[in-house]
Amino acid sequence: MASSTSSKNYAGALAEIANDNVLSYDNIKNDLNTVSDIIASSAELKNVLENITISTEIKNSIIDDVFKNQVDAKIVNFLKVITAKNKFNEFAEIKNEFENRYNDVKNIKPVDVTSAIELSDDQKNKITDKLRSKLNKEIIANWKIDSDIIGGLIIKIDDNVINSSLKNRLEKLI
Repeated sequence: MASSTSSKNYAGALAEIANDNVLSYDNIKNDLNTVSDIIASSAELKNVLENITISTEIKNSIIDDVFKNQVDAKIVNFLKVITAKNKFNEFAEIKNEFENRYNDVKNIKPVDVTSAIELSDDQKNKITDKLRSKLNKEIIANWKIDSDIIGGLIIKIDDNVINSSLKNRLEKLI
């Protein structure tokens, strides 16, 4: 899903906070994850904060009650801003966009690796080492198993897919 312009702008504002050394990228990322976890555990909270008919004052009071002791005051204020602008429904997009910026700053590349069977730790290490060497980035691999691919690997990096699965090779023969 493509991020909206406002989501990119809000993520940019969070990145500026980190760049100005007000909060570190790590602290912001951790706080956004905390907010995300709390929201995920309460559909009612999410609905209230996204509801445009509920006053900003009530929402701010709820944000203080729920998040004040959980995340930094700057993040609490950030939540109040996006709520006042009726953009809380974009929180997940903002968080994802910030994580993209975080990964760029930290030289991290998330990749999805799908295999037909569970790979050993040694195999996983060899794959991540090879990808780290090729991409010149720290690799965070999301390991998946899909027996339908029969054998081999499917590696997804951003929008690029390297499909060396046996299923793919067989389909090309037919």
